[in-house]
Amino acid sequence: MTEPVSAAERSSVLIAGGGLAGLSLAMALKTALGRGFAVHVVDPAIATAPADQGRASAFAAAARRMFEATGVWDAIAPQAQPILDMVVTDSRTMDVVRPVFLTFAGEIAPGEPFAHMAPNATVTGALWDRAKELGVGMIASTVTSFEAEDGVTRVTLANGTVVETPLLVACDGGRSRIREMAGIRTVGWDYGQSGVVCTVSHEYDHEGRAEEHFLPAGPFAILPLTGRRSSIVWTEETGRAERLCRLPRELFQDELESRFGHKLGAVTVLDKPAAYPLKLQVARDFVGPRLALVGDAAHVIHPIAGQGINMGFRDVAALVECVADAARLGLDHGAADVLARYQRWRRFDTALMGATTDGLNRLFSNGSQPLRFVRDLGLGLVDRMPGLKGFFMRQAAGIVGDVPKLLRGQLP
Repeated sequence: MTEPVSAAERSSVLIAGGGLAGLSLAMALKTALGRGFAVHVVDPAIATAPADQGRASAFAAAARRMFEATGVWDAIAPQAQPILDMVVTDSRTMDVVRPVFLTFAGEIAPGEPFAHMAPNATVTGALWDRAKELGVGMIASTVTSFEAEDGVTRVTLANGTVVETPLLVACDGGRSRIREMAGIRTVGWDYGQSGVVCTVSHEYDHEGRAEEHFLPAGPFAILPLTGRRSSIVWTEETGRAERLCRLPRELFQDELESRFGHKLGAVTVLDKPAAYPLKLQVARDFVGPRLALVGDAAHVIHPIAGQGINMGFRDVAALVECVADAARLGLDHGAADVLARYQRWRRFDTALMGATTDGLNRLFSNGSQPLRFVRDLGLGLVDRMPGLKGFFMRQAAGIVGDVPKLLRGQLP
């Protein structure tokens, strides 16, 4: 079902993109500001149910707090696997023994894991249902052009509708057409790597343990899902990653088992593996005239720290707080000063996380023995420093620094 918008109707916020970031933003704005605040999501995929592409993500504790505050977590929780502990190894692919250099207990507070793993389709479906329940308008179309003038942005959709809104938000992914049409450039580079993603079942229970094996080609992550299943995020050189995905299932499984090991017994690949090119890409500006970039439209980082989608949720929470603070005072929530506040809030954190993930990937994705000695020494030292480990855990959980209210579990 879709809810059309007439040319005469103003949308308080028009969101281009109905993925995790776009739906989270729509739901959070409606929860914070109520039914009188008109929010619409424009995405051609709205005409169909969310597709299950076999992908799963690690949702940090801060994201879970946001989902609880906005009333959607109960729908996600049955399919959300808490990460109860994590181990990090550094080895070569054919090493028989993979010594553990770093371990993390999985709770940032008693009874509160630092992250949960959940299928993207489950979370998208829950956000979709909650957004519709709150009265978010769903438009099965795309933005073809927009122009900011006279205190509003006039947005033309592919179905011929023209919508007037004080604020257009681009949540349309790393190849954002909205960002391109706005003339906002990006800085970054391709890594020449791709992430091979698939789901596996295994004979023994993972007991909520996540593992990240640093191999010369890149990290090989085993992330626990509900039941005796795990999500695999396997980094390889792009050409090799594509060849792996084309292998017959039996040969692909042999390659996977050589990295996965046998600690969880027999392993079975449950879906067709897919490869996603990896890159660092950050927009030079997160805002334009009556325009804000959110999620992958603003930044794409390496998945080595599992922070990609959680960076998007930080954008969502910061933008909601900026918009809500202005709207409640009767101010123009699409004005330049409101958007400047959002940009200041998000730019430094994004630059820091981008530099961190880039540095980690360069440090670990190589076969250099001297570098391996240095990084293993560093991992071992961190493992013996509980205070530093605790800080890294809180950082990964998204609760360090100037945290927006939503990520603290409060409505702005």
